[in-house]
Amino acid sequence: MDEEIKSKEKNDTWELATLPKEQKAIDVKWVYKAKKNANGEVEKYKARLVAKGIKQLENPPNGCEIGFLEEEVYVQQPMGYVVKGQENKVLKLKKALYGLKQAPRAWNKRIDKYFQDNNFLKCPYEHALYSKVSENGDIFFVCLYVDDLIFTGSNPKMFEDFKKVMARVFEMTNIGIMAYYLGIEVKQMKDGIFIHQEGYAKEILKKFKMEDCKLVNTPMEVGIKLSRDEDGETVDPTFFKSLVGSLRYLTCTRLDILFTVGLVSWFMERPTITHFKAAKRILRYIKGTLDFGLFYSFTNDFKFVNYCDSNWAEDLDDRKSTSGYCFFMGNVAFTWCSKKQSIVTLSTCEAEYVTATSCVCQAI
Repeated sequence: MDEEIKSKEKNDTWELATLPKEQKAIDVKWVYKAKKNANGEVEKYKARLVAKGIKQLENPPNGCEIGFLEEEVYVQQPMGYVVKGQENKVLKLKKALYGLKQAPRAWNKRIDKYFQDNNFLKCPYEHALYSKVSENGDIFFVCLYVDDLIFTGSNPKMFEDFKKVMARVFEMTNIGIMAYYLGIEVKQMKDGIFIHQEGYAKEILKKFKMEDCKLVNTPMEVGIKLSRDEDGETVDPTFFKSLVGSLRYLTCTRLDILFTVGLVSWFMERPTITHFKAAKRILRYIKGTLDFGLFYSFTNDFKFVNYCDSNWAEDLDDRKSTSGYCFFMGNVAFTWCSKKQSIVTLSTCEAEYVTATSCVCQAI
């Protein structure tokens, strides 16, 4: 707790102030996270001061706490650290505090301003991606997710300069070569980079009690037709949505289940046993393909290639078709989609034209 208070004082997070009559001070509370060793014994507790209303603290983004606030926000003095003789005063926040709804926005605004003030260009299509080109033509990329940064480029000197600046300006910690990011595991090897979600896939199997299930060779039964009006016992929609949502995140690296996951997601409002069995089959397929992922090998062939296809009137309820496409740069797949079309097409030819149009839009 002492470390947390010192950190707030060092960052000049707040100042003592008298609460204006028209304002209301937000309560704050202490939350704790235990660090355990290999034997499951607690080695250390980390205290965090948060605005009340947060029910759980998993991995709080420290960056959110160093964004500048535009509004006047007051909080109560934290328990155990009330200034003697100043008990009636409150803390006026200069910077965001974890738990405030303004915190993520304040942090993003601050780091975005820093990047743009230092000659980084924000990608107009991926707002979390920034690039910078030096005078001699070296290029540097930064990708931002809350306060997690990953970066790469053509000159190692730019890496070192960037790390030093981030440590000085934002007190960020250098974790080293990326091995794990947002549930995606990364293996960096001499002949390329392999990304996969084996650990996350195992968590899904455990969560839905499918660790010991029988294996299948395909994520979907050949020729199966599903409808919203399937007969049979209904399944808890919340449970089914949880399963489908978990599978959806797995499609970050698993293109092979993308269409099937999209198909079962059509029935989340009123799922039946038939729909649930179709979703469970995907888990049985994943069990046998845990080590599947995407391999990004080194290549000098940067030819831009797209493959697209569609089915016709696949949905038995509204007779809409599904578009699918995948883009390659050389031998590397980097963006893909499987999505129901927004209109009813009257022929396979028309369905293919709709898919081709969506591909052109994505290519542009």
